[in-house]
Amino acid sequence: MIFLAKAGCKQRTDPREARLTGNRFDFLRLLFASAVFGYHAWVLPAVVPFGFTEIMLAQIAEISIQGFFIVSGALVFGSLERSSSLTIYASKRVRRLYPAYAVVVLMPALVSLAVAGVGEAEAVARYLAANLVFLNFLEPTLPGLFEGNRFTAVNGALWTLKIEVMFYIALPVLALLLRLSDRAWWIVFVVIYISAEAWRLLLPVWFDHPLAPELARQLPGQLAFFASGMVVWKLWDRAKTQPARFGLVGAAITVLSFAHPWLEPLRAAGLAGLIAFVAFMPGPRLKAARFGDISYGVYITHFPILQALVVAGMFASLPLAVGFGFAALLILVASFVLWHLIERPALRRDSHYRKAETAD
Repeated sequence: MIFLAKAGCKQRTDPREARLTGNRFDFLRLLFASAVFGYHAWVLPAVVPFGFTEIMLAQIAEISIQGFFIVSGALVFGSLERSSSLTIYASKRVRRLYPAYAVVVLMPALVSLAVAGVGEAEAVARYLAANLVFLNFLEPTLPGLFEGNRFTAVNGALWTLKIEVMFYIALPVLALLLRLSDRAWWIVFVVIYISAEAWRLLLPVWFDHPLAPELARQLPGQLAFFASGMVVWKLWDRAKTQPARFGLVGAAITVLSFAHPWLEPLRAAGLAGLIAFVAFMPGPRLKAARFGDISYGVYITHFPILQALVVAGMFASLPLAVGFGFAALLILVASFVLWHLIERPALRRDSHYRKAETAD
């Protein structure tokens, strides 16, 4: 981690800050969020339940979530290394994640109280108590909301945020192990990667319990993806100058990961190479966050908006393309409002997310 300059001395600009410019990570986050929206926009209205399109979109959504974890591994690890203390690191993470999350949890609760009445206050309180601390699986529903829909969860996309938070907590320990290993840091990553994949794939086999599959996809089961992102940060300069090499290796490994179930554990490494390629390959930078970093807003608002549109009969009464377009418009509006009123004001002034709006 960097340390602040002593009082009276001119603070130097950390060269690691310059790393965050000239890439497409903002675009990748928005792309991944949009892919998850596309999947839920097909599944929640039950367009063709369990059909080929739904299965393909589910695979794309899963890869997108894994891509989210890889990007988080890179950028959050970089955030930790640029922080002068663990307190500042924790502050940055809370500011980025929690204000918007709390709003998205609270607003459906208020609607539920208005619809179901104060007689359901206890159920609403249970929902808030669980969801405000990321334990969404304990109370995924609210009285009076979406009870007749195909899926009754208020916001089925929030389960990944619990994993993100667990990674944020574990990251300082992982970073310490890397510093202690010095030049052998890659050995630490290999151990983390193999251990995480063993947990994810073998826990349901070893632990004969209905909750085993759910536990397997929590941390440490997803840690191979975060760790692969951390490797991208460690190799950032090399990836920036040799994106084609990362892309070719990543593509080959990703294809192998789909060739046979036994090779699936290679996927995190392959996707990390592809993400590095897309982030740094020559061409326009796209500037996806030029008018606001709405990727997080798209991800956390799309599910309840789609659920509400299903209740309103939007997808049943309009052509499918019109329903999708209207849903996309509402989600974009909600995401921009959330960014400008909640997310951006909560961030530190030196936040990368705020700087992205004015970046050249």
